[in-house]
Amino acid sequence: MSFMKPSALYMFLTTYVSFRWMPCQSWGFLRWPGLDGFLRLLVVVLLWSMFSEIRYITSNSMHPTLREHDRVIIEKASYYIRSPAVHDIVTFRDPTQQLGDKEEIVFIKRIVAKAGDFVQVNGGCLYVNGIAQNEDFIAGCPRYESNLTYVPKGHVYVLGDNRNKSYDSHDWGPLPVKNIVGRYVMCCYRPSES
Repeated sequence: MSFMKPSALYMFLTTYVSFRWMPCQSWGFLRWPGLDGFLRLLVVVLLWSMFSEIRYITSNSMHPTLREHDRVIIEKASYYIRSPAVHDIVTFRDPTQQLGDKEEIVFIKRIVAKAGDFVQVNGGCLYVNGIAQNEDFIAGCPRYESNLTYVPKGHVYVLGDNRNKSYDSHDWGPLPVKNIVGRYVMCCYRPSES
């Protein structure tokens, strides 16, 4: 019997078909990534920074979907290849802000109607094209009334989920699509309530 001969267990593990995928067959996966790995990481970081951002929620206008002090991830690329859709949550530059203002004001609201739609809030319900909308995501029924509004081409109508505490399209009218900064993807940090 030779002590240089591989053991039966070793032979079984290296020849059995279901174990051949195991990375321990070659310990190369433990190596430090080379230049190509570093360049791939750099490209991913650059793309992430160009097409997404993290935003801080400063009000309760989107409660209960988003709360004050939440941190959310916003992606900025999808609206280059598709139009904003109803129920998308978007961030946008304040349409009432003057061009000379130094600090850019950004809001986050939900799209409730698109170009060509007629919108009205009446009797505590949102109507789009005369049809009452089933909105199980809002904090409460709106306690205000709004006139019938037509959403022109190149615009959307946005409202906060906390309808009674939101500065949105019912105050200043349809939002130009060119003001949209990005689309909400997910909440990445929610502080615990104390």
